[in-house]
Amino acid sequence: MGENYENVLKYFVQMLLDLSGKKILVTGIANNRSIAWGIAQQLHAAGAELGITYLPDEKGRFETKVRELTNPLKPSLFLPLNVQDNSQMESVFETINNDWGRLDGLIHCLAFAGKEELIGDFSATTAEGFSRALEISAYSLAPLCRHAKPLFSKGAGVVTLTYLGSERAIPNYNVMGVAKAALEASVRYLSAELGPENEVRVNAISAGPIRTLASSAIGGILDMIHNVEEKAPLRRTVTQTEVGNTAAFLLSNLSSGISGQTIYVDAGYCINGM
Repeated sequence: MGENYENVLKYFVQMLLDLSGKKILVTGIANNRSIAWGIAQQLHAAGAELGITYLPDEKGRFETKVRELTNPLKPSLFLPLNVQDNSQMESVFETINNDWGRLDGLIHCLAFAGKEELIGDFSATTAEGFSRALEISAYSLAPLCRHAKPLFSKGAGVVTLTYLGSERAIPNYNVMGVAKAALEASVRYLSAELGPENEVRVNAISAGPIRTLASSAIGGILDMIHNVEEKAPLRRTVTQTEVGNTAAFLLSNLSSGISGQTIYVDAGYCINGM
C-alpha cells in the first residue's frame, strides 16, 4: 500500500513538473559555473524550450562561450541582451513575439557590482558604483517584465536570484546587499501587478553562497562558503543543480499558488543566528 502510494505520488509530481511545450527565456548565463547555467539545465531536463541571452562584447567572446556551452540544450532563441541598452531589450522581446508568440517563463539572473564595491566599507561606495549595481541587479527586472507583460501566457512565471545579504549585513557584500533588497521589493510589487490579469507569478530564490565567477569578486567568498558549511543545518552549501530544481518547481504547476515570495535554497543557513 505504502509503496504503491509513493509510486503514484511520484508519477503525479513528475507529470506536474513537466515543462514540455513551455517557452522560457533564461538570462545571465556566463559559464558552466553560473547559477543560471544550472537553472537552464534543469528547465531543459523538464522539457522546456529555451531562449538564451548573452551579454554582447566587441570581440564576441561571450557569445562564442555561451553558444558553445548551451548548444546541448538546443535553444530555439539565442539573443544578445545588455539590460542597460533599452533598444536591445526591445529587440529581444520583438523576436520572442515574432518567433514564439508568447512567453511562459522568465529567468532573471543578472547582477553586477564593481570589485572595488565588494570589499571594505560600504560607506566607500561611489555614486556611480551604487547606480550601476542597482540598475543592473535590481531595476533591470522591471523593464524586462514590462516588455514581457503582453507576451506572458496564463500562469507564466518569473524567477530571479537573491541572497541573504539583502536582509543581513554580510561582510563585503555591501552595495549588492542593497541591490538585492531592492530586487526582493521589486518581486513583491511585480507580483501584485502581474498576478490579477493573467495569474503571472513572480518569485525570488535566495541561494546560499556558491563559488562562481561572479561571486569570486566578493571579498572573502571562500570564508562565506566555509561558514555555511560549518553552521548550516545540512552542514554544506548548495549546488547550481539544487537551485535549478527549485526554479523548475517555481515555473511548474506544482507552485501555482506561490507568488511574491523569496524561497531560501541555502541548506537551512538562514534559520541560524550567524
